[in-house]
Amino acid sequence: MNILNATDVRKNWSVTLDTVIHEKPVYVKRTRDNLAILNTDTLYEVLSGYKYAFHKYFEDDNSVTLSTETLDLVVNAQNEEQAKTELAAEIKEYAEDFYDHYATWSAAPNRKAHIPLVLKALLLDESSIREELECQGGKN
Repeated sequence: MNILNATDVRKNWSVTLDTVIHEKPVYVKRTRDNLAILNTDTLYEVLSGYKYAFHKYFEDDNSVTLSTETLDLVVNAQNEEQAKTELAAEIKEYAEDFYDHYATWSAAPNRKAHIPLVLKALLLDESSIREELECQGGKN
């Protein structure tokens, strides 16, 4: 693997960006820090295996509750379609909040595993997130 020096990347920033956009990800080393620069299409492909799994529960009042174990989000609505729409909105809102406080949330042991799903949600709009929802069943 070809790891570029940060000084060289800085001097040739436009060339580096063109490489990332049109060819491949770029790996950079700066002292002890390492980073990868990749375009959002590549990032989406990397994250494509991550889905927003939820459990579905039918309540006594005939409403539907959807619960994600991975992201600890729960919504309740009159029907499943409305619940999916609300869950997609909750996922997007959670991802934006996580990103706004990334240094804190990404360091939290119980939140680190959320990073791929958060990054994916940041790439998608709510309707695309809704399409990524996968039912894992549920119990009553």
